[in-house]
Formats: sequence, structure tokens, C-alpha cells
Amino acid sequence: MALTTVHLMRHGEVFNPDKILYGRLPGYRLSDLGNEMARRVAEHLVAEKRDIVTVIASPLQRAQETATPSAKAFNLELGTDERLIEAANYFEGKTFGVGDGSLRHPEHWPHLINPFRPSWGEPYKEQVARVHAAVDSARELARGHEALLVSHQLPIWIARSAYEGKRLWHDPRKRECNLASLTSLTFDEDTLVEVKYTEPVADLYPNASKVAGA
Repeated sequence: MALTTVHLMRHGEVFNPDKILYGRLPGYRLSDLGNEMARRVAEHLVAEKRDIVTVIASPLQRAQETATPSAKAFNLELGTDERLIEAANYFEGKTFGVGDGSLRHPEHWPHLINPFRPSWGEPYKEQVARVHAAVDSARELARGHEALLVSHQLPIWIARSAYEGKRLWHDPRKRECNLASLTSLTFDEDTLVEVKYTEPVADLYPNASKVAGA
């Protein structure tokens, strides 16, 4: 068997005091806690003696900052893959909610009519296609070893759901993809044989897990 593991890591906590749905907007960096999460995951991977031979991140700043400590820990150059980027979202740059958020304005309501596609953003099937393609590329680079890909909550969760044969539309509150978590995909040659979810920095949550962002 030539086992290859690709770890899909969600970035750490973002500095976002205005609780904006920042999506793909530039300039959203990690908070101090987020930087600590990134550092701790790197330490965890080293302590676990993981065989990481490539580290690749979404081009967004928060993902790049999350991946950097792990790339340094394994003495690797950090790569970038556009296919790992956050999902496009109509509500990007807005607050999202009923009170003083976007949902109180009727002009936004047509974007909420179809949760199955979804109508407010990038289709789920397109997210699956690009993230699975990024995973396939990483598997080729790390065949027989391990790769670390840093991405965002929704693309990771949708990619995992597709691998597990689950429906793509879902309740966002039930995603198993916390900040700085690892969704680890193990392949025997080209066949997926295991999906494992871990939270190396769970002790840093509990408030961080409730922070808005993706």
C-alpha cells in the first residue's frame, strides 16, 4: 500500500471586530489568538511526527498566515492554490443577520430562495470540483507521504461531504470544521480509505469557536 494523507486545515481566528462576512475580501488577518492557533497546530504536527512534505494554502491572508508556521516547522516553501479559496458569497462585505444586518432589507431576500444550490453564492458542486482537484494535485506531490492544505470552513466541509457521499445542502450550524481544525483524508493509491477529524487547539476555543467567519 502507498498511503497518502492530505490534511485540510481551516485557518485560525480572524481579527474581525465589526463581524463582517468578509469572504474573499483582502486584508483580513489572523487575530492574536488565531496566530497562536496556527503556531500550536504546527507544534502538534511536529510532535505527532507527521510526514508532511508539502504545505499549500488559499491565497487569502488568513490562510497564508495560518499555513506559515507549519511550512517553517517542516522546512518547506509555502505554496498557494487558488482552488482552496473561500466560497464566493453575495453577502460578502456585509453584516449578516436579521437585526441590523442584511436580512432586514427586502432587496436581499431573492438571494435566499434556493438553499440547495445555494442561491447566495458559489454553487456547492463547483466548490467540490475545485477542492477535490486541489486535493488530487496535493496527493500527487506528496504520494506516499502527507500534505497540509489550508482553506476555509465551507469549502472544506462541502469537499468532505462529497467524499463521504452526503448531501451538499446542510445546516451551517452543524458543520464539523472548527477553527484550526484538521480534516484528514487518507488514500490507498487513488482510493479514499479514511476520513478523520481532529481539533488540535480545542483547548483554545470555547469563545473562538463562536466567532463569525469562514
